[in-house]
Amino acid sequence: MTELELLIDFYKETERQGPGSSNETLKALSFINIDKKQKLKIADIGCGSGSSAIILAENLDGQITAVDLFPEFLDKLNLKSKELGLHEKIKTIEKSMEDLPFKNEELDIIWAEGAIYNMGFENGIKKWRKYLKTGGYLAVSEITWITNTRPKELEEFWNNEYPEIDTASNKIKILEQNGYSPVRYFILAQNSWIENYYKPIEKLFSAFLKKHKNSEMAKNIIEAQKEEIKYYQKDKNYYSYGFYVAKKIK
Repeated sequence: MTELELLIDFYKETERQGPGSSNETLKALSFINIDKKQKLKIADIGCGSGSSAIILAENLDGQITAVDLFPEFLDKLNLKSKELGLHEKIKTIEKSMEDLPFKNEELDIIWAEGAIYNMGFENGIKKWRKYLKTGGYLAVSEITWITNTRPKELEEFWNNEYPEIDTASNKIKILEQNGYSPVRYFILAQNSWIENYYKPIEKLFSAFLKKHKNSEMAKNIIEAQKEEIKYYQKDKNYYSYGFYVAKKIK
């Protein structure tokens, strides 16, 4: 197995592939001033196993297109949407977020929780903008510094993991420079990291290592997870995911 295949094998067992919560998805949705009873067209990009897509389908009318590169996650979403009777509202597509199948100005809402980092925040909001109708909404969560200064070791760690990590003011400036009007910004609660993401994945470590016979690659994946958790436990007051809701303007 490649490292990517091992990562998918690990994360396909998780309910979430990153920090978040149903309450925060609903909170972001509450800031979208659109008739939620009309037949909307929504894209959930980098949907993973579909926690957000399910919440959106339960609270919006219309069609949700859930896009992810990995069929293992889409299979889980398809199964869950059928169990909940939402399969007619959620269509899954196996595609890269850099090669989306939408027409210009087709979508009312673009949603992406914890996923835009795969192509970079600025690159993502620029490329996806053409798919949104004028007046349509973008809702993305993105790793964000929540203080102006932070420990050097922490800064080096996250700059190495994701060089586009930045403060909310700079992220909002990027939105404004690229044809969006910021509507609302908030940070994820600490429980969205600890209770909803880190504790569940920690429970999988031993079984994952056993399954893969303690291979060096499997051990490296788990050590990387442990290092990230260590930084969050120590320095959680310096960073979080910021949730950005913005409106496409002319």
